[in-house]
Amino acid sequence: MTEIYETQPERTDLPLVVMPSVLQSMIEPIKAQFPALHDVARVRMFEEFTSDESVIAERVTDADALLVGGYHISDDLLNGLGEHSNVKCIVFCGTGVASYINLDLARQLKIRVCNAEHYGDHAVAEHTFALMLELVRRTGQLDADVKAGNWAWAGGDGLQLAGRKLGIIGLGGIGSTVAGIAQAFGLQVSAWNSHVPEEHFARTGARPVDDLDELIAGSDIVSVHLPLNNATRGIITAENLAHLRPGTLFINTARSEVIESGALLARLSNGDIPAGLDVFDHEPLAADDPICHVSGIVLTPHVGWRTDGAFKELTRQMIQCLTAYFAGEDYNVVVSERG
Repeated sequence: MTEIYETQPERTDLPLVVMPSVLQSMIEPIKAQFPALHDVARVRMFEEFTSDESVIAERVTDADALLVGGYHISDDLLNGLGEHSNVKCIVFCGTGVASYINLDLARQLKIRVCNAEHYGDHAVAEHTFALMLELVRRTGQLDADVKAGNWAWAGGDGLQLAGRKLGIIGLGGIGSTVAGIAQAFGLQVSAWNSHVPEEHFARTGARPVDDLDELIAGSDIVSVHLPLNNATRGIITAENLAHLRPGTLFINTARSEVIESGALLARLSNGDIPAGLDVFDHEPLAADDPICHVSGIVLTPHVGWRTDGAFKELTRQMIQCLTAYFAGEDYNVVVSERG
C-alpha cells in the first residue's frame, strides 16, 4: 500500500499541493523543505514513483497545484487538469520541462508551469566527466576483469585527456562548469553558443567558435550542453555530426531532442565514435533499442542530475515556486497562467 505523507491535513482552508509520484531519492530532501509552506499550503505526497496516468489523475482530483517530475504529462492528462480540476500551477522538478509537458497547451489552459534552474550544474558537469573518463580509461571493464582473475594489461591502455581538444556545444550554466573542470584536466576548451555574449567566453576560458561544423571537426571530444526549447530542438543535424572525425569522443548529458531525430544513432552505428550518453529519444530506454547494441559506447539512465547537492537545491526552488505562486508573485515561471 502506498504511504501518503501530509502536512497540516486539518487546514482545509489552505490550498492543496499534491505530489502524485516521487522518486525515492527526493522524498527526504523535499520533506525538509515543506516547513516553508506552513500557513501557505498543505501538502499531500504519495511516497512511490508511478507514471501510470490513471493513477496520477485519480490522485490529483482535489489539488490546487502539482509537484511533478520524472514522468510525462500527456495532453490528455493536461486537458483533464484544465477541465476537471482546480490545478492552476504545475511545478516541474527539473529544468527541461518542455520535454515532459506541452507548454503551448498549458498556456491555452491558463495553467502556470514553473521549473528549477542551475540546480544541477555541478552534478551534470561531473557526470559528463564520469562518462568521459569511462570512455578513455574503461574502469568498469577493468574492475570486472580484475575481479574475474584476469590481470591483463592488454585492455588497460587508455587515452590521456590532458592536451586534447574539448568542444562544448552550449555554454550555459552546465557548459560553463564543464569548461572550468576541463581546464583543470589540461584540456584545450572551445565552445559554440549563438546566444552567449563574447565576455562570457572570456570568463569561462573557452575559445569561441562561430561555426558548429568547425567546432565539431576540430575537437577530440564533443560535449553537448544545450537546453531544449523551440530554437534548439534538432539544432545539431546529421550534416553537423558528419564532421565528427573517427575516434572523437561524443558526450550528451543535455537532451536527446537537441539532435536531429535518428542522426546520432546513424553516426554512431559506423562504430568509430566512442560515446557517453545519459539522455535518449525514448525514456526509459528499452533493452531492444538499437542504441543499446552499438559497440564502444557507454549509456546511463538519465541520472546526471541526481546528486545530494542537486536534490537539495532543486527542492528548495520547487517550494519557492509554490510560495511565489500563492503570494501572487513570479518565480521561475516558464508559462504564465496570465497568458
